[in-house]
Amino acid sequence: MATFGLIRGIAFVIGLLMVAGGFALLGSGSVAGGTGLWLVLIGGGVMVVTVLERRRYRSEAAEQTNEPIGPGGGEPEAVDSRFRPTDEVFLDPTTRRRMRVLVDPQTGERRYIAEA
Repeated sequence: MATFGLIRGIAFVIGLLMVAGGFALLGSGSVAGGTGLWLVLIGGGVMVVTVLERRRYRSEAAEQTNEPIGPGGGEPEAVDSRFRPTDEVFLDPTTRRRMRVLVDPQTGERRYIAEA
């Protein structure tokens, strides 16, 4: 998972460079002001996405406690007993693993577990 952190860091720096370059173009007063505005908007969007992006299929609790990532990017194999398996399954597009959806019947909170 350190690779994903590195990729997010590189994307953030690229976004930062785009914003800086965009402001430089806007400040130059040249004809490229429209391009500068687009660079600021797109670079800012890249920065926001890298800050807000989280690992896929993980609960807020797992993120806050830094629990290890389970197979397929989901929860670790041991999930709280209040979660019940549903009939909903899907194929993770990145890992190509079959993921099972579990739900807490009282709160509607969902968790995802990779199936064998």
